[in-house]
Amino acid sequence: MSDDATLEAFRLADSFLPVGTYTVSYGLEQFVADDRVTDADDLEALLETYLRRQVGPAELVALRAAHAAASEDDIDAICAADRRLAAVTLAAEFRESAQQSGDRLLSLQRELRDDDLLERYAESVAADDAPGNYAVVLGVATGLAGIDVRQACLLCCHGFVTGLLGAAQRLLSLGHTDAQRILDDLRPVMAEAADDSAGRSIDDMTPFAPLVDVLAADHERAERRLFAS
Repeated sequence: MSDDATLEAFRLADSFLPVGTYTVSYGLEQFVADDRVTDADDLEALLETYLRRQVGPAELVALRAAHAAASEDDIDAICAADRRLAAVTLAAEFRESAQQSGDRLLSLQRELRDDDLLERYAESVAADDAPGNYAVVLGVATGLAGIDVRQACLLCCHGFVTGLLGAAQRLLSLGHTDAQRILDDLRPVMAEAADDSAGRSIDDMTPFAPLVDVLAADHERAERRLFAS
């Protein structure tokens, strides 16, 4: 990749990016509340499940489709991937969180980049032709920036894991060294998730993590919540 594309990838992967992902735990809060995740080992096992069963077969597939469509200036294909991702995401909180983060990332990109495709995509979201999921917006942003699609997938995985590790540090007694150890251990899982998504079309999005969906539904009705999801 070019230096500009590499630096853009760093920016999009930075926790400093103001897209609100620090407000979500993607069900982790409920796993902790139910004593299903109590330590670093439990947390690593759960994050591996997320990567293999949800992020890889769903978000990364949508990201790849949006990345390819952005390179071809195909707004219809972007919207199709966006709608499909929303359709296969069962938990209402997950859909809402992904769309809120996506809206913030899309707004930010429009502020920083003068690109007609971003404007047309924003119009489609405003017209309810597309939900504006974060993974799809990220696919568009990385495609327009010239970031390699595999690097974009790894960027997405890294951002997802670091976001949940940050949430875990607020929910568990998890030190920075343990968090870094989990991040390091999950590197091959992230790579495998990226590989798994490569041969899938948007019709092949198959997220399947029933317990995650059940606890996400429980979290919607929790009396006390630190996180939005």
